[in-house]
Amino acid sequence: MPLTDKDENPRIPYQLPFPADAQQEIVVPQAIPEDDRVWVPQAENVWFRPLCLNRSQGYWVNLLKVRKAGALSRHRHPNPVHGFVLKGRWHYLEHDWTAEAGGYVYEPPGETHTLVVPDDVEEMITLFQVNGVMYYVDPWGKHLGYEDVFTKIDMCRKHYEAIGLGRDYVDRFIR
Repeated sequence: MPLTDKDENPRIPYQLPFPADAQQEIVVPQAIPEDDRVWVPQAENVWFRPLCLNRSQGYWVNLLKVRKAGALSRHRHPNPVHGFVLKGRWHYLEHDWTAEAGGYVYEPPGETHTLVVPDDVEEMITLFQVNGVMYYVDPWGKHLGYEDVFTKIDMCRKHYEAIGLGRDYVDRFIR
């Protein structure tokens, strides 16, 4: 946003009340946590770290961490997905590009793909914003399962309760 000379006091905070029903911000000081317990197991050597689980709009933002090579999952997105690679690299079997650290990926609605981490990558971490659901499918499109913001919340509650952080630990990420 450009600075303008119309605001004579740009360093004075906004002085009016916020809307009564406005949601609180989510501030995560250590998105990549020092405490590994915060990572929620998703599959063998695959974890996610919730950052925002938005029930009202049906999306989630998380870090996906993978410490193994190979194909992770074949899935379809009916809504767009955004990804930003923080560490390592990965690709989709169905495309000829590779997502590398520092790179951004936009996945359009209707995209079906199989995420693969190459053999020489020890750890991959990518920030994803997933809108709607992920449908897991076989190579011919047969439905095998799904994830949405509600299944993600359930996974978090179960994990955080099991490790002693409490079921409500995930509430800090829910809006």
